[in-house]
Amino acid sequence: MEHLRNKRLPPASQLAALLVAALSLAVFGVEVDGVAAKVGSETVLRSDVYLEMRRLNAPESAFDDVRNEMIDRKLVLRAASDAKMTMQEWVVESRVRDIIKRAFEGDRSKLMEMLAKQKISYPEWRARVKEDMIVSAMRWNMIDKNVSARPEDMRREYVAHPARYSSGAKTTVSVILLKPEDADKRDEVVAALATNSFAAVAKTFSADSHASDGGVWKDIDPKDVFKPAVCDEIAKMPRGTLSNWIEIDGWSFLLRKDAETPGKALSFEEAYDDVEAAVKDAEAKAAYKAWIDRLRSETYIKVY
Repeated sequence: MEHLRNKRLPPASQLAALLVAALSLAVFGVEVDGVAAKVGSETVLRSDVYLEMRRLNAPESAFDDVRNEMIDRKLVLRAASDAKMTMQEWVVESRVRDIIKRAFEGDRSKLMEMLAKQKISYPEWRARVKEDMIVSAMRWNMIDKNVSARPEDMRREYVAHPARYSSGAKTTVSVILLKPEDADKRDEVVAALATNSFAAVAKTFSADSHASDGGVWKDIDPKDVFKPAVCDEIAKMPRGTLSNWIEIDGWSFLLRKDAETPGKALSFEEAYDDVEAAVKDAEAKAAYKAWIDRLRSETYIKVY
């Protein structure tokens, strides 16, 4: 007790202030930035999930889905670490230069401006690029390179989905495209669509080559114009609906499917490559789910 009596203690008012501050921090931690999940020894914070939701422009209702995707990502990165998979820095730097060239017109300062607006440091962004590359490499090694399409599965796919395998099918879509440095205008665009036509908003905000036409791409085959991620979204959209934001290398796409005209049915031989790709894609998704389920079963996971 002697060492306690000799220790100088703050006055009662100072102790009260310290207690209030501590309680405030505790409340802030629980309510604003609590733990969303634990994956082994790693933690996913609620703020991490909300940051990813803002990046994806996902609605509040998507919180659980985004959190689960982040859990899966951590599992894959842990598996990569266990497998001693490394990504050489020169390969990462090459990917960074490619992104800057394609998404920022080769101007590194435009990337830095976008990161400043999103309050993300360059090292954090570069680390994310490196993680993306590792996740892709792990998926290729564990899933994609081992997937094949059996003839009986291809026949079943061809018979079950005749609309997928036709020539001359045409789709009309309207597009709003935001440059990477304008990604923070997503909410402004969505708000503008509530009171203005899609065409008017496209003319005001879009960097798409058809913006002056209201963003309309008329009677096209999407795979001849857009990247696979955009084509996949168009394929599953009912006519007259609006997509979520799609981000590719920093560029933000918002789509509306305006019209769709079916084409002439292709023979199995004519559609062979597309049928094979569809079967492989389905097989890969099933194999990936099984792999993730196994990783989950081998790892302590707690969702809050």
